[in-house]
Amino acid sequence: MENIIKTYENFLIYYSISYILIYLFLAILSWIAIRTYFQSKYFLLKEVLIKSNHTVGVSIVAPAFNEAVTIVYNVKSLLSQEYPKFEVVIINDGSTDDTLAILIEEFSLVKVDFFYQEKIPTQPVRGHYKSTNPVYSKLLIVDKVNGKSKADGSNAGINSAKYPLFICTDVDCILRKDTISMLVKPFIENTEKVIATGAAIRISNSCEFKDGMLYKSHFPTNFFARFQELEYTRSYLFGRMAWSKINGLLLVSGGLGMFDKETVIQAGGYWHQSLGEDMELITRMRKLMHLKKEKFLIIYIPESLCWTEVPASMRIFIRQRIRWARGLIQTLYLHREVLFNPKYGKTGLLIFPYYLFYELAVPVLETLGLIALLVNIMFFDINYHYLSIGSAFVYLFYISITLISVFLDQLIYKHYTGMKEIIILILMVFIEPIIFHPLNVFASIQGYWHFLRQKERKWGIMIRKGFTTPQNQTL
Repeated sequence: MENIIKTYENFLIYYSISYILIYLFLAILSWIAIRTYFQSKYFLLKEVLIKSNHTVGVSIVAPAFNEAVTIVYNVKSLLSQEYPKFEVVIINDGSTDDTLAILIEEFSLVKVDFFYQEKIPTQPVRGHYKSTNPVYSKLLIVDKVNGKSKADGSNAGINSAKYPLFICTDVDCILRKDTISMLVKPFIENTEKVIATGAAIRISNSCEFKDGMLYKSHFPTNFFARFQELEYTRSYLFGRMAWSKINGLLLVSGGLGMFDKETVIQAGGYWHQSLGEDMELITRMRKLMHLKKEKFLIIYIPESLCWTEVPASMRIFIRQRIRWARGLIQTLYLHREVLFNPKYGKTGLLIFPYYLFYELAVPVLETLGLIALLVNIMFFDINYHYLSIGSAFVYLFYISITLISVFLDQLIYKHYTGMKEIIILILMVFIEPIIFHPLNVFASIQGYWHFLRQKERKWGIMIRKGFTTPQNQTL
């Protein structure tokens, strides 16, 4: 037994070293990607796109379920984009409250004859509504039977969208007014086919908004939201920018992403049974392009273009992370034929192995490592000096990466204007590995267990304060 535990401990040492080296490599790639972006940022000025009448059209697709309290505010926010050719497609996904009635009254909507092609199967669409007021000519409302998932609503919106590119977002997200022009630039600037673009999402908890736009950014006052602010900053600056640099992105966040509509339709749209529909769609899009033997790009830009509210209580946070973990293992299992398959190029030989061995496996290995440590303490001798040195090294590496992320974020964007907020943010960095990370591991293990047990798929309800008054949102 002791030999088994020692062997496992040695394995963890080498695994941890490889993980750190990979993370350092990603950090270097991320820095190169960010520097390259800002060096070429003015190659095509967004002002040119905003003023041009010949630019590509973009549809904003946003499903809504029981959003009566804030739907008017949210729709007006989406309509305030500075871009010459766009539409806003709101999908009333079988709301049981007054969402549709409020939309009809506020925006002077009437039911119209609409040529609807169900290129992606969804629950039945009951009708399409347009405004009689020219001010809201860019607004289209799709009324459909509830599909019990955001995916089904999004697919109905994609079917209804008239432009070749679309942004998928949540109706309660606040987008920067130049979001379309910033996300569409990679589609225009690159000679290779771009099938998706994404950008950083920020946390709206405690931020101030005015007329559907960010007015003043604040570091969240809520304990759990503060940890998630750190996590989002590290994830977008060090994770997704690095993978974008080598065209290895397997995830474009469901909160904000721009997609080539035809590629999405060919891939089958969002899978309504997925608990990680954003990652699963990108996986199918990559598979499609590999099988067609077409070169393609999926690009992330280091711009904060979207603000969304995150869980503010442990119960809702754990529920959300369980769903995310289950979505990860579900996607990897569903597309397991990709793993180490040269037919799928970089996706099969690099990206899938990374997600399997360094995303999915980490919570499992950490849990087994903790069990091995406890067994050692209870039954065998343990070198506490060696343990303390190893633990300190991992801890310092973890906080160093986060501190660099925070520094870069503040240097580039200056989201926090008060020194007090910056000091609190830095202090949270030092306690995050002790409090927040174990919760993430716990939720991940639960998510994997639910998947293995084939426990009933549930999205759950998240209580949001919203930008005006409290509301319920489907996770």
